[in-house]
Amino acid sequence: MAGQVQRQTGVALWRQIADRIRQAISAGAYDETGMVPPEMTLATQFGVNRHTVRSALAALAQEGIVRAVQGRGTLIERKERLNFPISKRTRFNSGIGEQARETRGLLLGHGEEASSDEVARWLKLAPGTKVIRLETVRKADGRPVSSATSWFPAARFAGMPEAYEKTESITRAFADLGLSDYIRATTEITAAHAEAADLSALELTPGAIVLITKAMNTDLDGVPVQYSVTRFAADRVQFTIEN
Repeated sequence: MAGQVQRQTGVALWRQIADRIRQAISAGAYDETGMVPPEMTLATQFGVNRHTVRSALAALAQEGIVRAVQGRGTLIERKERLNFPISKRTRFNSGIGEQARETRGLLLGHGEEASSDEVARWLKLAPGTKVIRLETVRKADGRPVSSATSWFPAARFAGMPEAYEKTESITRAFADLGLSDYIRATTEITAAHAEAADLSALELTPGAIVLITKAMNTDLDGVPVQYSVTRFAADRVQFTIEN
């Protein structure tokens, strides 16, 4: 874990410290003790006061990454990441598989709209073509894992909101609408700090990291059927790219 944090960068000091502690936990830096170093040790290491360190640890505690234990210090919560495979047939339920006792798909909102230039490009439609938009959250054992905005050609999948709300699954919704199989054609992956909508949907605190995928699914003839932008809580999910 690097030394002192950078001032006058526009990123709050407590957020920089929280990010570095996250990275250190992920890298196994504290595996020997299972504890985050004492506040004074961290304050000296980062060149800040204890109040700033305390704010960083409080944010991590709200996310369930660490837990303060009276008389002992700050304990690292051992919550294994879910492994999410990305392959030719990427599916949430089968991908999570036996890693969770229960998975849910919640429909937060939907609408029919004219496709933006970006959505039209991914779905290979003329800009302004009508599309169906879904806002969804996927949970595993009650914990939010991902939130997504997905678009579908309206002419082909006008009933998608009702089908998804009934089945809680894109795959089963597609089947209800006559598409029995589809494949993942493209996936782009980036990472960023969670935005306000992510904090709410994924139950995160400011400074949390999300993994962002932009993905296009097609039918077996290569015709695009879905474009999605999905944000995964980075502390809860890791990706495995499969051939």
